[in-house]
Amino acid sequence: MKHIFLFLIILLSSQLAEAQQKFTDSLFKVQKPITRNYADKENEKLIVDLYQPENSQKDRPLIIFMHGGGFAGGSPRNPQEVKFANIAAAKEYTVGLISYSLKRQGIKTGFSCNYAASEKPETFKMAAEDFKDAVKFIKTNADKFQIDAEKIIVGGSSAGAEAVLNAVYNPDLMFPNSSKYADIKFSEVISLTGALVDSRYLGEDELVPGIFFHGTKDNLVPFTNSPHHFCDSNKPGYLMLDGSKTIVDRLKELDASYLFYSFDGAGYEISGMPFKYLPHELNFLSEVVFENTKIQSHIYK
Repeated sequence: MKHIFLFLIILLSSQLAEAQQKFTDSLFKVQKPITRNYADKENEKLIVDLYQPENSQKDRPLIIFMHGGGFAGGSPRNPQEVKFANIAAAKEYTVGLISYSLKRQGIKTGFSCNYAASEKPETFKMAAEDFKDAVKFIKTNADKFQIDAEKIIVGGSSAGAEAVLNAVYNPDLMFPNSSKYADIKFSEVISLTGALVDSRYLGEDELVPGIFFHGTKDNLVPFTNSPHHFCDSNKPGYLMLDGSKTIVDRLKELDASYLFYSFDGAGYEISGMPFKYLPHELNFLSEVVFENTKIQSHIYK
């Protein structure tokens, strides 16, 4: 009788494990994060904090996330990002939260209407280079970190999203000589209130599925094609950018997958981590990245 009972317990546990889905359900404890130096630039050590599940498969998908802060502040150890990293790692992802050079830190003109428009793309470019260098470092050490180098999901919030989006969708503008990063391919991009320099450069070679969150009344990062920070045309910082709606329209035109949450009347607060919608976001990611399903979904909130 005892043996039968033990057999039933094992069978039930096996069925329960099968019912739970990899990459969407929390199946693992999370290791203490490890910190690695991915680059040294201008006497600054740039780091990645890696969050990994315990006792999981070796070839795990990788999520790399870049914090916001207007290229002047912020940290990869922001509590929201750390919470997200732990949630995703429990679902069998390896998550890298990266630091990058904050080129606008301590500059009185900030990164708004009094900062020369001609120099804004250069700021995007430098942050995009840091991002690509972090990806390259982790991919080079894929075996050590036990990741699947063909399953790289990337994301960012606000300034971090701008850097990531431009690196993924505008590489010809950001990297005139991109041979250094030729071996890096992305599976999906996640943007919390991000924008592109020019969505017209997004073509078949840059066709990466995207998840986007944006408020229709964002007064800093445009929702559609509008001036950065909504600067007047006579201001030094007047620069047109393509926001989430314009990027999604381009992805739709190219028949690529996307999940777009647009929040009617909402502003810049949408740049915060969308924990409420995380299950849907991870389901979309799983279906598109791992099952190669085509999904085009615009959710109005």
